[in-house]
Amino acid sequence: MSMGSCPGQDRRFLKAEIIKCGTCGYDVEMFSDEINVKCPGCGKSVSRTKLPSCVDWCKYAKQCVGEKRWNETKMTEGGADYKDRLLSEMRDYFGQDRKRIEHAEKVTSYAERIMEKEGGDRSVIISAAVLHDIGIKECERKYNSSAGNLQEKESPPVARKILEKLGVKEAVIDEVCVMIASHHSPGEVNTLNFRVLWDADQLVNYCDDHDNGDEGKRREIIKELFQTQTGRNIAETEFCGKEG
Repeated sequence: MSMGSCPGQDRRFLKAEIIKCGTCGYDVEMFSDEINVKCPGCGKSVSRTKLPSCVDWCKYAKQCVGEKRWNETKMTEGGADYKDRLLSEMRDYFGQDRKRIEHAEKVTSYAERIMEKEGGDRSVIISAAVLHDIGIKECERKYNSSAGNLQEKESPPVARKILEKLGVKEAVIDEVCVMIASHHSPGEVNTLNFRVLWDADQLVNYCDDHDNGDEGKRREIIKELFQTQTGRNIAETEFCGKEG
């Protein structure tokens, strides 16, 4: 397909929108053919929350932009296609295990809510949220146990295979595997991406792991357990009946 025949490449059709920088709050101008731009305020990369639509639906997109850029675009921060493919891989892997599937889906949903306020690398966090418990089947097969330390051992190799299959960048895979290898061990990894994953997982696990009888005690646990303010706010709202 020639560039001139593609409406998405015709600059007459480009539109500008303002996207707020998640790091400094600067209003960044981004055109409809751009995925990432440098923030004039702080110099950090700012990504749109939704990819340019033609890459998602046009059957000529790969041919038009080239396979390398098409793959990179599909994997960029905010790519709904990537998230859906990753969730599909997770569901296929767990098969009929609805408990593990629903847990991963809930953790991913909480991670997205926390990221709205806290920021972080979406591709890393979504990958880790969907796949953080992916090694449970291997744990049960090898050790007849799903203990947290065994999950940390067995999940990274399975997650790596899935992410490599999807064509994810090696740097993202490496960070995801490090996070998964410590997701039951607070303090081993001290990054924003990990803190978002930790809080999302704890929000799902909270009711199973803690006594909800006394509100004062619940607030103490929440204050100590969660690593982001957004995570604490969500926990206090959902488990204490109001924001603290």
